[in-house]
Amino acid sequence: MCSPCFDRFTGYGVPVDPLSPLLDLADVAPALAEARERVDAAMRHRALRRHGGQVAAEASLRAAVASAALEGHPYELDDVRGGTVTDPVVQGALRVAEGVGGLVDLWPRAPRQVLAKLHVLAAGGVVPPAELGRLTGAADRVDMLAGLVAGNDRTPPLLLAAIVHAELITLRPFAGPAGVVARAAARLTLISRGFDPRGLVAVEVGHQAREPEYVGSAGAYATGTPDGVRSWLRHYAAAVTVAADDITAIGDDVLASV
Repeated sequence: MCSPCFDRFTGYGVPVDPLSPLLDLADVAPALAEARERVDAAMRHRALRRHGGQVAAEASLRAAVASAALEGHPYELDDVRGGTVTDPVVQGALRVAEGVGGLVDLWPRAPRQVLAKLHVLAAGGVVPPAELGRLTGAADRVDMLAGLVAGNDRTPPLLLAAIVHAELITLRPFAGPAGVVARAAARLTLISRGFDPRGLVAVEVGHQAREPEYVGSAGAYATGTPDGVRSWLRHYAAAVTVAADDITAIGDDVLASV
């Protein structure tokens, strides 16, 4: 865990932003600001006025396919869309994508409960039933992360989502496709904090498009060094930018089809 990030944090409810020092790392704040601007621009796409549900459904599908691919189970998007892929990791990622909307309100109130639910959705058919929703370790660190999420309305959404994601892929506290859980938790953070209220930003697509950087920066984050954390945050901003451009691409396709 990036322990310096949590030095001022104790318990549930966040009276100050313990992650604010991360914005002082070189190039991090501008990168996150640029990503925010790209998302805001994408949210003004004409397709979202009348076809927002269609765009959201396609973004959700792409997020699931990308998340499964990042877990080592890559398939063509059209094959998954056509219903011919029965791989349990893919099916789990699809269940997670479908279930995220129902967990938005609960996430900032009971993050541990939501993480367990995400694992049940993601790992069904992959791990033994007795392991579903159960931590395999790092309980104390997961509690710290949950405390950071619960009641935190101070940390900027992009920064908080990036740390949630990085902590969970570093810890991998669940058996099986723990990365699917990590990416979904980050997405829940963006939705619940109002950055992406319609669930359009498929950051998973950005991670897959920049997969070598994703893997490398996650490993760098795990070192706990300022440079490692900076590398991850810059990657996360770049992945969000890719996801913003994907919203535009989906919107263009939708308008072309109507």
